[in-house]
Amino acid sequence: MGLLAYLKTQFVLQLLLGFVFVVSGLIINFIQLLTCVLWPFNKQLYRRINTRLSYSLWSQLVMLLEWWSGTECTLYTDQATVERFGKEHVIIILNHNYEIDFLCGWTMCERYGVLGSSKVLAKHELLKVPLIGWTWYFLEIVFCKRKWEEDRDTVFRGLDRLKDYPEFMWFLLYCEGTRFTEKKHQISMEVAESKGLPKLKYHLLPRTKGFTTTLKCLKGTVSAVYDVTLNFKDHQVPTLLGIINGKKYLADMRIRRFPVDEIPEDEKECANWLHKLYQEKDALQEHYHKEGTFPGPTITPPRRLWTLLNFLFWATLLLSPLINFACGVVVSGSPLLILGFSLFLIIGE
Repeated sequence: MGLLAYLKTQFVLQLLLGFVFVVSGLIINFIQLLTCVLWPFNKQLYRRINTRLSYSLWSQLVMLLEWWSGTECTLYTDQATVERFGKEHVIIILNHNYEIDFLCGWTMCERYGVLGSSKVLAKHELLKVPLIGWTWYFLEIVFCKRKWEEDRDTVFRGLDRLKDYPEFMWFLLYCEGTRFTEKKHQISMEVAESKGLPKLKYHLLPRTKGFTTTLKCLKGTVSAVYDVTLNFKDHQVPTLLGIINGKKYLADMRIRRFPVDEIPEDEKECANWLHKLYQEKDALQEHYHKEGTFPGPTITPPRRLWTLLNFLFWATLLLSPLINFACGVVVSGSPLLILGFSLFLIIGE
């Protein structure tokens, strides 16, 4: 293990990373709260400001993936599709098998300039989570309780508000509703059998209501649906802890673009289209497990410096007082202060 790799595993450094993220997030949330006064007078200015504030927070997590762990993301798609990235409103359908699948999605959002304006249909419980939920609230994220009778009006209103969003947005949907586990998969396939639907090997049965509703509400705003199937080289099972410890992963993403005009408008036919899509996603995963790769040409978009520069800005701003304090302890020559500070570092280890 090299020195740099060793340092990334040290709790003190990881604690400093967390400190920067949390404190900067609280500062950003406070600024977002202040921007609420703009909403009645200039809604679009409010949105543009909050898009950039959100980017400043989320890009720190992307920095961990790209620069700290060095994880690489390879796209399996055609050049014509890539040329549309970041230039249209779209719905993203992503399989939910891994802890860091959202981070892999975010790194693509960052590389094509839509990280700050990315959206998701989120669980209502997340609204109460500091930093994540609060930032999403200011971003007009649509929260739902997964009880359609209660969610209907909230979801329709939330999606309707996004029709005039000034920044190109990628709206993420986890159509499976929850992360894949063997137990959930078994239950899901029992449901599929009871409904006469084809069984899936690598996915849960998609929940069609969220997709059909989102597509219906954003028709005329979104121009395409991007189907993204994610997997990792060498049967890696990536974790957030692995990313924090600087472990490198190799992600592969198969991306297919479907123009909205080609997707059926009828709700039942649209649901059938989604089920067929998941059968195709399952076939893609079967191909990957056999061949170790997805079919089609590959493109590796270069990572950008912005995430690293943004983190260095916040680290300089927030860690300078702490570093000055540490220097002051050393310069003071006080055995008690030096001993206390040394004990803190040892306990941190």
